[in-house]
Amino acid sequence: MAEKGKLRINLEYWWAQAVLGLFRRLTLPRGMALGRAIGRFGFWFPKLRRTGERNLELAFPDLPADERSRLLRASFENLGRLLAIFSHFADHPQAVKEMIAVEGLEQFANASDQGHGVILFTGHVGAWELSSFGLSLFGHPLSFLVRRIDNPKIEALIDRIRSGAGNRTIDKRSAAREMLSILRGGGTLGILVDLNTLDREAIFVDFFGIPAATTFIVAKLALRTGASVLPVFAPWDDEHKRFRLKIAAPLPIERTGDEDEDVRRLTQQYTRVVEDYVRRYPDQWLWIHRRWKTRPAGETRLYDS
Repeated sequence: MAEKGKLRINLEYWWAQAVLGLFRRLTLPRGMALGRAIGRFGFWFPKLRRTGERNLELAFPDLPADERSRLLRASFENLGRLLAIFSHFADHPQAVKEMIAVEGLEQFANASDQGHGVILFTGHVGAWELSSFGLSLFGHPLSFLVRRIDNPKIEALIDRIRSGAGNRTIDKRSAAREMLSILRGGGTLGILVDLNTLDREAIFVDFFGIPAATTFIVAKLALRTGASVLPVFAPWDDEHKRFRLKIAAPLPIERTGDEDEDVRRLTQQYTRVVEDYVRRYPDQWLWIHRRWKTRPAGETRLYDS
């Protein structure tokens, strides 16, 4: 590695340590208030703002522009709140646990008792890191897919935090055999399903009525292993000042003998669940991600650059 590369890695790592350290010194309510305030500055980054505005225009074309702007500002605040809660995972797990109201834990327990493995899917709504870490705090650790950060020191730091309560991360680039092994052993696997996905790893299903390149891995794994597929989300409840860790009933899985069609149908099912959560909590989704970047053959781009 070149010397310049080492310097940049160290500077980024020290900066990450300083930011997380600042939030760790605050109580969670104060940290989340500060995080929301810092998050508002994200609105003033032109590229992020343009992406968010375009996504909201695509998803809610009939919504007044000022309301879309309000939602985008709130989504930046949500990112700051997530940073604050994440910073407390390692050193203050009990404080984190006290900020969570769990709903539907029996759904997960019942599915797990079937012995065929459980796939928990979620999206970038609310505090998505809590969809895995929160479950581990309540005695249900799991393995979940991640995309490794290109700074190895920051990656090691984040991985230690995510794994502090017994969870385990799996690099999505080399995960196929490991995922199958986990499910066939009756284990639990967590997967985020609402990111734009490359053509070779995706199929197109509707998201807000627009074809979106979506990972089919959840559907293929469930159909091949018999694993149950359950939604889990952790939106912020402003009225009760808690994150609501919601686990719903398993999705119905139809096997017709036509695997491609069965995969498409199940992928559309869990994408529809994500859309439902985004519609319920539109101020808490990751609007700055280019969800519709990959297009079906022959379709024009939906983003300027």
